[in-house]
Amino acid sequence: MRVLMIDDHALFRMGLSELLERRGIEVVAAVGDCHQGIQWVEEKSPDVVLLDMRMPAMNGLEVLQELRRREVRMPIVMLTTSREEGDVVNALQGGASGYLLKDMEPDDLIKALNDIVAGQTIVAPELTVVLAKAVQGEVAPRSPSHRALAELTPRELQILCHLAEGQSNKVIARNLGISDGTVKLHVKAILRKLDVHSRVEAAVIAVEENICGRGADVD
Repeated sequence: MRVLMIDDHALFRMGLSELLERRGIEVVAAVGDCHQGIQWVEEKSPDVVLLDMRMPAMNGLEVLQELRRREVRMPIVMLTTSREEGDVVNALQGGASGYLLKDMEPDDLIKALNDIVAGQTIVAPELTVVLAKAVQGEVAPRSPSHRALAELTPRELQILCHLAEGQSNKVIARNLGISDGTVKLHVKAILRKLDVHSRVEAAVIAVEENICGRGADVD
């Protein structure tokens, strides 16, 4: 994987670059100047672009818009400290393939980047509820999903509620006293039955349908 980073904080750029390189990920450039970063994205054609949200000359959304205007096709990911609903929604609507937080665990960040490069849209688990509430009432009714919810087992409904709270597989496993592998199998089954491609989409359905107030917990 080849990564290009645009972030005005030099220490963060250096630290993340070292982390990624140690994991076998090539950092083709890590720059603080937005205009230079935009030029280098076109010249170096990385597999994924990491963008900070808050920068002095241009903010991350403006850089995202400019890159999309130039018909840059590779995934662009916001990597930021901002948890504001407007930033999350605007970034995804603007064409971002992911919205990740700078305080993520390194393993979670690497997995998210791999999933994004593979074609998924990933939002940090902590922001799932924010995103779900933001889109609630703004999307068409999900009749097929309504029916699919009835196909979920009690345990799958319980895990879906934990997903809606933004919990990772490790946290869900610890809370329910089961293994990470078991949680992964349940999550795969949930996505398949709901006919969605990401945990975020499943969590949005859970919030929209208010299923977590219907006694989904099991012993």
